[in-house]
Amino acid sequence: MKNSKKLIAVLAVIAIIAAVFAACTASNNGDEDTTAPTSEAAALSTVTEGKLTMATNAAFPPYEFIEGDKIVGIDAEVAQAIADKLGLELEIVDTEFDSIIPGVQSGKFDMGMAGMTVTDERLQTVNFSDTYAKGVQVIIVKEDSTIASVDDINENTKIGCQVATTGSIYAQDDYGTDAVQEFSKGADAVQALVAGKVDCVIIDNEPAKAFVAENEGLKILETTYVEEDYAICFNKESTELQEKVNAALKELIADGTVEKIVNKYIPAE
Repeated sequence: MKNSKKLIAVLAVIAIIAAVFAACTASNNGDEDTTAPTSEAAALSTVTEGKLTMATNAAFPPYEFIEGDKIVGIDAEVAQAIADKLGLELEIVDTEFDSIIPGVQSGKFDMGMAGMTVTDERLQTVNFSDTYAKGVQVIIVKEDSTIASVDDINENTKIGCQVATTGSIYAQDDYGTDAVQEFSKGADAVQALVAGKVDCVIIDNEPAKAFVAENEGLKILETTYVEEDYAICFNKESTELQEKVNAALKELIADGTVEKIVNKYIPAE
């Protein structure tokens, strides 16, 4: 009788061990909970699941501009490369430049890319990625203008700028708000210069080249106004997305992808 009880006990232990082994084997064979995230993209929280929504202002060539019915440019291609790295579909939304940061803040967009410079003022409301490109603010004038350098600009100069851009911010700091007239698009500021409504336009060097090429009688001063770095902005709550995008951006910079994209639109001189 004692031997029978011992045998039953041994058999019970063997049965327990077999059950545990079977459970482990099933787990290793992929029978785990299929509702768990299976990719980095599934784990990321974005405005629209599976999409990376980028806000831009598509009037800033060569960083972003409209070609046919598509938004193209440096920022569009860099954003696409980042989305590909993260396994997300890229959606680009064209909006007014001064609506980008409020839209990112409110959660309407995942991030903003529009040749945007990191400033202390902007850092109070959004976070930024690492720098991916460098910009230079320059001054456009008429060919017969008396303005020959930055030194010729003062508080009595009528300066045209795109609203909420660093060119406008710096000009207002240097010459006062009364000296600066803001426009919704850089092209509108340039047309005001052509019409004689402003004396000069302060804007990024690359779109400045395009505007001067399109409008006879204008030139870019040889002296630069200010140099700056461009980065991607994020909602301050979206720290995980910011980290993932930044990690992807670092890889794209390291492997030469970003440089290749920039050189495509801004050939080395």
